[in-house]
Amino acid sequence: MTDLGSLSYFLGFEFLRIDAGILMHQKKYISDVLERFNMLEYNLATTTFETGHILGKENPEDKSVDSTLYRQMIGSLRYICNSRPYLAYGVGLVIRYMKHPKTSQMHAVKKILRYLKGSIDYGDMFLANKTRELSTIYDYTYVDWCGDKDDRKSTSGYIM
Repeated sequence: MTDLGSLSYFLGFEFLRIDAGILMHQKKYISDVLERFNMLEYNLATTTFETGHILGKENPEDKSVDSTLYRQMIGSLRYICNSRPYLAYGVGLVIRYMKHPKTSQMHAVKKILRYLKGSIDYGDMFLANKTRELSTIYDYTYVDWCGDKDDRKSTSGYIM
């Protein structure tokens, strides 16, 4: 066995050790994704998904888009959700349309990518508990009753 030193980069995740703990982020991976899908020149977005925006299957003015490109974008976003679980709701909404994506769904995916461009330095902080005190657990939940207007499915989720 060989000692490779402190963990710094593994499977697209970067680890930065600081006094407060360990910061885990995917800055390089996200910048590679933005470059791959030609999103570096787009404007930044402050939110991942517009409030009240409804994606639907039946919109006569929507045109079909390349489903292979759409699936590649969704796959990249799914991997980014490992370090940014708050993106799971928006990614979960656009995943529903992978079979026959339309321009409105592609705009929603690009909005998430534009948000990532503006928040590329965000990450998860694992605090060092040097005093051996009990840690506080936070619980966040979300429920969207019958939010999908096509098949009346609900969306719910939680993170601790």
